[in-house]
Amino acid sequence: MAEKDQQVHPLAPANEHPRSDEESVSLQSKELKRKKRIKYAVYIAAFAVFQTAVILVFALTVMRVKNPKVRIGRVTIETMETNYTGAASSASFDLKFIAQVTVKNTNFGHYKFDNNIMRFLYDGVIVGEAIIPKARARARSTKKLDVTVEVNSRALTSATGLVSELSSNELTLNSQAKLKGKVELMKVMKKTKSPELNCTLTFNVSTRNLQELKCK
Repeated sequence: MAEKDQQVHPLAPANEHPRSDEESVSLQSKELKRKKRIKYAVYIAAFAVFQTAVILVFALTVMRVKNPKVRIGRVTIETMETNYTGAASSASFDLKFIAQVTVKNTNFGHYKFDNNIMRFLYDGVIVGEAIIPKARARARSTKKLDVTVEVNSRALTSATGLVSELSSNELTLNSQAKLKGKVELMKVMKKTKSPELNCTLTFNVSTRNLQELKCK
């Protein structure tokens, strides 16, 4: 009996089971949670950067203490007497005026200073002194103080230069002072600051007015 050829048929691939609705929802939920975690991480990082920037700006502005600026703002002459007849020994001056001293405080805390001496010099010789009274310059403001000043030439041992200057109808004085005080920030931190005043005053002897005022 003739053998019949046997045909071998390959097994049909098993059909993949389609994902159920529950599995699909679960995957979507996991993906949504992953995106939320990424979003929260970005928010936290952005907040950390913002906070660091705020702290940096605060440290560079509010907490940075600068030296206040002290100047002579204006001068009001009350009396002025001068003598320059030609002889060096007879040359002299005697002045009384009110100098407005300004203390400009650019810090975020007030600046409190004690009494300080303001000296006036002619050709390097002290010819008068006045007291800048203790006061407080408020935060980011300017304190103005009126100081009465009296200067004269009695301390000068040589008046040769004075004769020449007075004959040109001018009298030049230099004023110097150094304040000693503290800047107080947030009632916690105090820093000592000592600003210096250095101004040159040129008076017109003929008109008896202040001709020029320069401060460094």
